[in-house]
Amino acid sequence: QVQLVESGGGSVPAGGSLRLSCAASEYRSKTVWLAWFRQRSGNEREGVAAIAVRAGVVYYADAVLGRFALSRDAANKMLYLEMNSLKPEDSAVYYCAAGTGSPWYRREAYDDWGQGTRVTVSS
Repeated sequence: QVQLVESGGGSVPAGGSLRLSCAASEYRSKTVWLAWFRQRSGNEREGVAAIAVRAGVVYYADAVLGRFALSRDAANKMLYLEMNSLKPEDSAVYYCAAGTGSPWYRREAYDDWGQGTRVTVSS
């Protein structure tokens, strides 16, 4: 059974940085994407960034492009999200996800989810 565990959330002032981590117990054999999603209060869960497992190509949502960086340590089944120049609108619960579907930014493409880690950015 796939288990994903996020860590690294917290509270920072605007302009600050955080690094989120996601530890996986395993992945499904047909996993295509590893991703970070977020859910802001009152909003739908949205894709933030994802990596195509085989090609290694990383995709970002427009709202975070140039500020966030996704990386992966495949040997240790770790996924990271480096978040810089944080804004109050980045405040959300951030989820790690692994999926066999597509496209990367759709919640329905993912089979396995972590419990989430909260990020709060103060103005």
